[in-house]
Amino acid sequence: MIKIVPMTQEHIEGVLEVEELCFHIPWTREDFEREVNSNAMAIYRVAVDGEKVVGHAGMWHVVTEGHITNVAVHPDYRRQGIGDMLIQEMIKCAEEKEMIGITLEVRISNAPAQKLYTKYGFKPEGFRKNYYADTKEDAVIMWKYFPIYEGYEDTL
Repeated sequence: MIKIVPMTQEHIEGVLEVEELCFHIPWTREDFEREVNSNAMAIYRVAVDGEKVVGHAGMWHVVTEGHITNVAVHPDYRRQGIGDMLIQEMIKCAEEKEMIGITLEVRISNAPAQKLYTKYGFKPEGFRKNYYADTKEDAVIMWKYFPIYEGYEDTL
């Protein structure tokens, strides 16, 4: 049974395995250790099947907003709802912290990820040209706003 739990130092080895399988330029051990051990803005969760890390997601809580930094699911565990579980957990954390919204960047060619994010209310709101260093591919900037945001723009 898959569970979503807060990421700890003990999960990093498994997270690195998933990173290597999912990304051309994976985050490093140092990146994840910094996020887990010293970044006060960081909110990281892992999907575990028993003791095995099968996915992870991270978000930074910056003032009133969340910025999803990464989402990955082990290729052998895809199409089992783990990506959904991780996104739902990020949304839950954002709501608990009363964020006004969450943003992320996703490769313009990554239709499955865009479909997942759209399913949870994220909408494309812009592009970042040549965002990905490995391929110079553009990124789609997606946002999901929460009800707390309703009317907030009227106070600006």
